Amino acid sequence: MTNVLPTASGTFGDKPVLTFPEGDAPTGLVVEILEEGTGPVVEAAREIEVNYLGQTWKGAIFDNSYDRGDTTRFPIGIGMVIGGWDKGLVGRNVGDRVLLSIPPEHGYGLRGMPAAGIKGTDTLVFVVDIVGVK
Repeated sequence: MTNVLPTASGTFGDKPVLTFPEGDAPTGLVVEILEEGTGPVVEAAREIEVNYLGQTWKGAIFDNSYDRGDTTRFPIGIGMVIGGWDKGLVGRNVGDRVLLSIPPEHGYGLRGMPAAGIKGTDTLVFVVDIVGVK
């Protein structure tokens, strides 16, 4: 049986709304390119600039940069963010809109992130717009 991913409204730069399918979350890390960019490739150890929305599978939004009105920057591919971001965003292009379905082992693990309302069993879903790389 194939797991179906959520759909995301909007296009690059728009705050997405996720619509979840029937059934359970995929069991592994799943990366889907929603829009392909033509900018530079994101390489490990570079600083990436993104807009993103994060939501638990069929649950609440726990964070998003769109409402803050500013992008977020951080080193990628070197363990400074959750593993699903390091594995799912390295190799992408600036201008890509990426959907990530991240199981706990590639997210916050069994401890979760209680301050954000994330349990250790939660699959995380992100829509990430890659705005730049340095």
